[in-house]
Amino acid sequence: MLMTARMTNPAFAVDGALEALHGVSKTISRARVPINHELVHLRASQINGCSVCVDMHAKAARQAGESEERLFAVAAWRETPYFSDAERAALALTEALTRIADKAEPVPDAIWDAAAEHFDETQLGALVLDIATINLWNRLNVATQQMVGEHGG
Repeated sequence: MLMTARMTNPAFAVDGALEALHGVSKTISRARVPINHELVHLRASQINGCSVCVDMHAKAARQAGESEERLFAVAAWRETPYFSDAERAALALTEALTRIADKAEPVPDAIWDAAAEHFDETQLGALVLDIATINLWNRLNVATQQMVGEHGG
């Protein structure tokens, strides 16, 4: 089945949007969160079913030196020994913030507190912004049915 996008990604279609989103990403990167943010991007994208971002962030993670073993395990990070406590805290926060409608308490104190043990306030703020931003890209791509190999987020 040949699929095509419904429209150009809104970040490309709306003047200034792409530059604004890139500005947020540059600001986030200056916080120097001590984990590979591609793992966070990959996990949120898996949950959201964003094929463009799953493809993009898996490839970017490999280019950043991540092993295939760790990439294959991101979806089942709780059941594997491949991730540090800080990575686990970031992945748990990613899942909570990505699935905010699924629970009465979307981000339980235990998840927040675990993340706060590993990241200072600036890093934690950057992590929350990063998770929100990848969720934004996922929603743009999913809503407009962007295809792997074409423009995406």
